Amino acid sequence: NIPIRDEDGKEIRKAFIPDNGCEFFSADYSQIELRIMAHLSGDKNMIEAFCSGHDIHAATAAKIYKVKLEKVTDEMRRKAKTANFGIIYGISVFGLAERMNVNRKEAKELIEEYFQTYPLVKEYMDQSIQLARKNGFVETIFHRKRYLPDINSKNAVVRGYAERNAINAPIQGSAADIIKVAMAHIDQRFRSYNLKAKMILQVHDELNFSVPTAEKELVEKIVIEEMENAY
Repeated sequence: NIPIRDEDGKEIRKAFIPDNGCEFFSADYSQIELRIMAHLSGDKNMIEAFCSGHDIHAATAAKIYKVKLEKVTDEMRRKAKTANFGIIYGISVFGLAERMNVNRKEAKELIEEYFQTYPLVKEYMDQSIQLARKNGFVETIFHRKRYLPDINSKNAVVRGYAERNAINAPIQGSAADIIKVAMAHIDQRFRSYNLKAKMILQVHDELNFSVPTAEKELVEKIVIEEMENAY
């Protein structure tokens, strides 16, 4: 996982070269955790933003700031992106203010606008915490359990940590489930076609392959099909 945002990262990546006659091929899920949140919460506004093909962060900014999509500035999008990834995991007003480098009043207003934009996201978050308190665990979409023994702790800090896990474990865990299913199915397909292509690395929601040039077209087809149909 070597970022390419700076020249050092780009130079380090050059050290990795494919085998003779092969190429590197990578594929990743676009905003998988936000898509899972849209699926789990059933929030129509978030689902619509994805189905329309819009940039989810720009679409969120447009709704939060009540402007047309084409009027969204880079700064608005940046703040919406921070909100998208922070708020759905239970970030506090203080935490969001620190992360966005704004005052608490602006952070509080942004959170309020976010939940007005995506009301079922807020409902899902509250329900996740209530279910965890009742059952002592939460589940991914494949029914793997994350036990949360501290969810009813009298210590507010300890309880708060468990509550945030109650919200994000089903999302992050489901993303992990989906990519693991995709990996297993891709491997099965490679074997069934007796391909020489190899899956060499998984980084979060991205899969990387070493692919003989002659197999590139088939590998691309297989990978896309299995990643899109893992759930």
